[in-house]
Amino acid sequence: MGEQPIFSTRAHVFQIDPNTKKNWVPTSKHAVTVSYFFDSTRNVYRIISLDGSKAIINSTITPNMTFTKTSQKFGQWADSRANTVYGLGFSSESHLAKFADKFAEFKEAARLAKEKSQEKMELTSTPSQGGAVKRNVLSGNKPGKKKESATGDLQSPLTPESINGTDDDRVTPDTPQHTEVRAEPSQNALPFSHSSSSINKHWEAELAALKGNNAKLTAALLESTANVKQWKQQLAAYQEEAERLHKRVTELECVSGQTTVIKSQKTELNQTIEELELALKTKEEELERLKAEVESANEFQSQKDSLAQKLQDTESRNQSLEAQLSDLEQRLESNQLEREAFRKSLRSLLELLDSKIFELTELRDTLAKLLEGS
Repeated sequence: MGEQPIFSTRAHVFQIDPNTKKNWVPTSKHAVTVSYFFDSTRNVYRIISLDGSKAIINSTITPNMTFTKTSQKFGQWADSRANTVYGLGFSSESHLAKFADKFAEFKEAARLAKEKSQEKMELTSTPSQGGAVKRNVLSGNKPGKKKESATGDLQSPLTPESINGTDDDRVTPDTPQHTEVRAEPSQNALPFSHSSSSINKHWEAELAALKGNNAKLTAALLESTANVKQWKQQLAAYQEEAERLHKRVTELECVSGQTTVIKSQKTELNQTIEELELALKTKEEELERLKAEVESANEFQSQKDSLAQKLQDTESRNQSLEAQLSDLEQRLESNQLEREAFRKSLRSLLELLDSKIFELTELRDTLAKLLEGS
């Protein structure tokens, strides 16, 4: 074939929004291969990138093109023939520098090729046309064509800020964040007291802790169930995508006379399959972890049930103790009443005994006087 790749790299491909001329629109879901091609038959350099079987970049390098670095990892150039602006996002600054150097090199080669072509046209033209052709060559114009601008036919009114887009316009990979809710059962058990008020306070605190743990466990179970369903759906989608890509690779291998572009597509598909298999393995590990969390949540649920049963037994025991306490209070009250009555009877007996003793004393004095008189 006359056209062969001479340099390849991987990058995220963007095109300027044709409506706003400010925001970038991604044309590839992931990083793809971007290659420089040289057509020896036409002496032309081109930039080509394929996303599957679709060509997302097909740009011929001309001397009036300029590749501009708008950030450390992003560059752009305008293609007046395609009437668009291409943007490439690289994984590192060194990849961007290599691509820019190659662009400048091939742009210079295209300029030299253009001059050689014009010289050939000048030699083959008639003497009357030679002077006009020579003047056009010196001024950088082709015969019969209007002078092109130094930055190409497409003059994009873009600034570095508009090229890179705002923070909302930039494409960044989503990082699903999973919030894990773990509930630990309360281990602070207060010693049992015979006082009903302290028992009630303790078990009310235990009941509040159990309610909080129950709410956390319920939220964790719902989240784990939703995550398991989501991962299962994603795993099925990844498996279907992997099978489709395997079939695509098999079909490409069966095609005779494969070109370098098809081989690069095969390599890219194999890399995509490896990435999908790695993602599938990661999702399986995540699924196992979620299953372990569900089992742990079930254990917490069983602990909660046992604590609830203990709480119920303690409440019944507390009720029996309260009944015994009220019975004892009634008996104590009746005993106090009996003791008051006994004290009253003793006081009355003492008063009666004092009166009798006084009477006996008087009787003794009387008898003593009678004895003395006799």
